[in-house]
Amino acid sequence: MGERIPDRVLMIEDDHRLATMVSEYLAGAGLEVTVAPSGGSGLELVAGGRFRAVLLDVMLPDMDGFDVCRRIRATGSDIPVLMLTARGDDADRIVGLELGADDYLPKPFNPRELLARLRAILRRRVESGPSRSVLRFGRLEIDRDARVVRLDGRERPLTSHQHDLLVALAERAGRVQSREALMQQVRGEDLEAFDRSIDVHVSRIRAAIEDDPRRPRRLLTVRGAGYVFARAQDEDDPRRRGD
Repeated sequence: MGERIPDRVLMIEDDHRLATMVSEYLAGAGLEVTVAPSGGSGLELVAGGRFRAVLLDVMLPDMDGFDVCRRIRATGSDIPVLMLTARGDDADRIVGLELGADDYLPKPFNPRELLARLRAILRRRVESGPSRSVLRFGRLEIDRDARVVRLDGRERPLTSHQHDLLVALAERAGRVQSREALMQQVRGEDLEAFDRSIDVHVSRIRAAIEDDPRRPRRLLTVRGAGYVFARAQDEDDPRRRGD
């Protein structure tokens, strides 16, 4: 057997001392860290490199980390992003998560906590990433290979375009997706100004997968931002309670 290739992590951080400390600590845990000192250089590396995750500082010399995260998601990339910031404001944390960050850690932080959060992100990606054909959310199953959606074991009718749209949302469960980003991911059509066709598709998806489409619990609207597929679902499902 050959030697295991370490997971590659990109750290976008202009604090050289902190970047060196984090790189050395994560290297001891079997991770390979590449450091970018600015948002622009970090975006170039994300576009050209095969990284498993991004550690993203909010305060950068050329642009803030929120803008970097927004640009990463605008390309359709679902690479896990863990944001780091010296600003502990709840508003900053919420903005980062709404832009598509997977987690948020205020500075100063314990390197052990950083490693634990990073491993959790990577573990979730292995468990629910594109390598697995079936996505399961409580009573809902989405079979990407067979292109079939089931609720309570029964197939639910969706067009090919609607299926692709649902998969794009479900693969990024918990992250708000703008209409523009969704159309780029699905690549079924271009989204023009004032085009609300995606809203019609979402309405039909809800009719197929929601118990009450007028009060959705799976596919939610985020006003002014887009849509989000909820991770936690079917809390009142008897099978989940063990009844």
